[in-house]
Amino acid sequence: MTALTAPARPEEDASLRPVPWRRMAWVTWRQHRITLAGVAVFLGALAVCLWKVGLGLHQAYAAAVACHPVSSPGCDNLQSRFSGMDDFLANGYNLLAVPALIGAFTGAPVLARELETGTFRYAWTQGFGRWRWTLAKLVPLAVAVTAAAGAFSVLLSWYYQPYFAARNAALSLPELSSLGDGLFDLRGIVFATWALAAFAIGALAGMLIRRVVPAIAATLAAYTGLAVAAALYLRQHYLTPLVTSNLAFNKTPGSAWILSQWWTKGGTTVSQSTMNHVITPMFYRTFPQVHRSAPKGTAVHVQKGQTLLDVLHYLARHGYTEWTRYQPASRLWPFQWIEGGWLLALSVLLIAATVWLVRRRAA
Repeated sequence: MTALTAPARPEEDASLRPVPWRRMAWVTWRQHRITLAGVAVFLGALAVCLWKVGLGLHQAYAAAVACHPVSSPGCDNLQSRFSGMDDFLANGYNLLAVPALIGAFTGAPVLARELETGTFRYAWTQGFGRWRWTLAKLVPLAVAVTAAAGAFSVLLSWYYQPYFAARNAALSLPELSSLGDGLFDLRGIVFATWALAAFAIGALAGMLIRRVVPAIAATLAAYTGLAVAAALYLRQHYLTPLVTSNLAFNKTPGSAWILSQWWTKGGTTVSQSTMNHVITPMFYRTFPQVHRSAPKGTAVHVQKGQTLLDVLHYLARHGYTEWTRYQPASRLWPFQWIEGGWLLALSVLLIAATVWLVRRRAA
């Protein structure tokens, strides 16, 4: 029996050692370094823009806060300047696509490109094993994406700080809810976990679809559906909302997340159309009249807040009660940990499902 025809001995196979993890980590870096560099450039460019605009925003807010007396024309101009700055990014909605783009263009091609080109057949014969190969590709990239998104969220928190600080100053500056849609997703740990979830969704979509472009499209669609469901249905139920009536109207925080409002009379809910017929004549009778002969362009100061309170007091005397269901701004971090926790658990489950599908897939 020659050496070419002799069967392999079991002890020879048992002596073979698997490829070490550090070599696979080097392969992962070599394969995806351009993608990671693209993420760094993308976030770096956004960071530079936010930093430049944010410096002006902070300076405008500091000038408005330091101006005295607050009711003077000069202070009004400073407040108007701050209020009118950067309307494009003020509500945060334009930045919600950042985690989706990072996850989709980083996570979807990881396995989809290998399966689409057929290079996975060569990779699976290199003595590393399917599940180890999958973990070595997904875990380091997931950690890198999450860390980059977490660092970027620190800059976002700094950028929006003047808007949230405005509620603590006795100024007519814009007040934003820290729990409201658009800004809650950009602060704390939630931004990073949304980027991780998008990456995990992309990896699973790439394994299932096995083509890069359709996997990216499916990732963006799935991410959008999940984000909309969380914002409209899940987030408001993380903790039991508080309920207050118009008797405590002034005590309701201006930065609270208002979930719903309704009117009652004698314990019975009154429809909004009925309330419109009741409230509208009250506004006409209570609101100050402006002379038509006033010169064009003359500023007329109207105490709208006091007028609103007068209407509420009138309605309360006649048996009407306005109820407000809301989440206070003090629940920001509990909400952050709740949402970050279930997004992290979902990401781990999606990555585990991807690994399981790779082990089950026939070469």
